[in-house]
Amino acid sequence: MKTDVIIVGAGPTGLSLACQFIRYGIDFVIFDKNETTTPHSKAIGVQARTLEIYEQIGLADNLVAQGAIAGKVRMVVGGEVRGEANFSEMGKGMSPYPFVLIVEQGKHEKILYDFIKSYGRDVLWNTELESFIQDESGVTANIENTKGETETIEAKFLIGCDGAKSPVRHTLGLSFEGSTFERMYYVADVQIDWKFSHDAGHGFLMKNSMLAFFPMTGENQWRIVGTFPEEFAKDEGDILYEEIEERIKQDAELDLDITNVNWFSTYKVHTRRVNKFSVGRCFLAGDSAHIHTPAGAQGMNTGIQDGYNLAWKIWLVLQGKADAVKILETYDEERLENAKNLVETTDRMFELAVSPKWFISYLRTHIFPYIARVALSIDAVKKFAFPRVSQIGINYRHSSLSRNNGNFSVKAGDRMPYFLVEGASIYDELREPKFHLLTFFDGSGNPPDFPETKFSELIDFHHLALYPHIAEIFNAAESFMILLRPDNYIGFISAEISLENLENYLARVLQKS
Repeated sequence: MKTDVIIVGAGPTGLSLACQFIRYGIDFVIFDKNETTTPHSKAIGVQARTLEIYEQIGLADNLVAQGAIAGKVRMVVGGEVRGEANFSEMGKGMSPYPFVLIVEQGKHEKILYDFIKSYGRDVLWNTELESFIQDESGVTANIENTKGETETIEAKFLIGCDGAKSPVRHTLGLSFEGSTFERMYYVADVQIDWKFSHDAGHGFLMKNSMLAFFPMTGENQWRIVGTFPEEFAKDEGDILYEEIEERIKQDAELDLDITNVNWFSTYKVHTRRVNKFSVGRCFLAGDSAHIHTPAGAQGMNTGIQDGYNLAWKIWLVLQGKADAVKILETYDEERLENAKNLVETTDRMFELAVSPKWFISYLRTHIFPYIARVALSIDAVKKFAFPRVSQIGINYRHSSLSRNNGNFSVKAGDRMPYFLVEGASIYDELREPKFHLLTFFDGSGNPPDFPETKFSELIDFHHLALYPHIAEIFNAAESFMILLRPDNYIGFISAEISLENLENYLARVLQKS
């Protein structure tokens, strides 16, 4: 087989990457050792940034319809509700999806897989990677197919989306350094008969453990997430479900009847990342590159963003529009910084949730339940918290692809802010897989005019009025222009609307004469 890109692994990261390649018209082969998409719920939190990405290819509405918006969260101490907070519109005005969506990974993967099949493509299931080699011109991989036979695939690039034990990462010789939390973690999808209603999540705040119940679609269906105490010494495979249920009842301090168990898993929590995301023509994405605590539902969403960052860069190279070395180096540059920040942030969140230190424990059980509702109703708190949890606040300001010309409150490297133009989302204009040039005109002088340029086929042009609310968002009093990268991050923002500046920026980024 010959193709442009080999994708190893068909979990959410690999499947969403394949969807991006379809969007860009890139040929690929994707395979996975499993029989089909996962039947289990696994990762259930889908963040706003992921939904914004899916909106571009028409998948967001379907995913939202399959899930439930995370609304209220009740905080329980000693078996009684001590506080409540509403998260359902925490990001109102910041994203068209101002919430966290709860949807089972099995449903999520099926939506992605159905999209791939609708374009006449498929996943090679029951197929494993045997080996691969690369040189300056491409990658050759040997795979074992469903019949146990070895097949060879030749491609320009290979991307390992093959999980925490990634064979691709091991073959590339990349390090995966970090640490392991001593306490054991458990998750279970169950049906419960108890006194609490199904319209909210419930977090049980304790001195040195964590226990949370998330409502799932279906009558009395819940996801339970919790930790055993540090002194609990069993290995992952030795823990019986009965021990988990006993721990849940003990920590919850109330009567509950778990009537059915759909799925459960136990594991040690690791926090690790690679030293680099790529070697030559081979790349890593998702859990193969970074794993961390499940605090904040960040992991799966981060893997999806890895692929979103890489896809357009590979597209430019395959089109012959960009220098392969220069543009592809920025994948490691941008996503490695994000992985470092992610590991540090999730570690801190996990520490706040389970730390036995008396001061943190006291705040968690005696202070937080009573101030959460008020705190999360304050706009300043929302504007701080939502971008971090939803991943809309991730930026590439330090990237070599980011360039500022002017004193704006929004910087090059930031995600394009969400706002309405004449009642419609600005994102409705930004779905083409291209660069997007947006000129905001204040009405003075002549409107901007961009004649045909050698980069025109790569750019979508948008001329917009500088409405007061847009001027406020950008802190702009006069006309200005923005060049968005194909992933809708700002590459170049300029107070001067100039064809020369635009061409200079693109020539520098693409490194092509």
